[in-house]
Amino acid sequence: MPKGTTKRRPQTLARLLDAALEVFAESGFGAARIEEVCRRAGYTRGAFYSNFSSKEELFFALFDAHAARELERIGRLAARTDDRDLSVARIAALLAHVEPDERTWYLVTTEFTLYAIRDPRAAVRLAAHDARLREEAAALLGALLARAGLRARGDLAELVRVVVALREGALGQSYVEPDVLAPGALAGQFLPFLLDAVTEPADDPG
Repeated sequence: MPKGTTKRRPQTLARLLDAALEVFAESGFGAARIEEVCRRAGYTRGAFYSNFSSKEELFFALFDAHAARELERIGRLAARTDDRDLSVARIAALLAHVEPDERTWYLVTTEFTLYAIRDPRAAVRLAAHDARLREEAAALLGALLARAGLRARGDLAELVRVVVALREGALGQSYVEPDVLAPGALAGQFLPFLLDAVTEPADDPG
């Protein structure tokens, strides 16, 4: 990890992460070279290794940054929504929304997932990051449901798994057939049915 902190470090990290996102998306994680990341960022290998110990660590920094942005986006939009308007349909729309630049991240994370499936050590690290993201996403989803007067019938973290599976599976189909299926459209159509099926009024004694 980083050896000390300087005023320039945030800028260095941001440029390395931006460059890595480009290179990983273009070349795939396995074929991506640290030298190319450094070249695009405008830094030497020394600058890279002052901030990251490996290409994997660089990916996980991207993963955590992307996860934080997504959670912040959902939370920000939810905060602007009046409780009276926070229905299952509205929550589903928040979860299904896809930013225009999401295709790049989809390429990067899909490539790394395949890499991790082949490498048990990388799979363990990816699973740990996924678990932390699910924990935060489950807390956010639980809060949204509570504001809507609802609660999940099952485990929230497992529900998040299903939401992610639906969203990412649908995105893959959209990116293969962009003229047929807009990103977010399939998830937006079916997530309301999923959430409606697995939630109940919070005041229901069960």
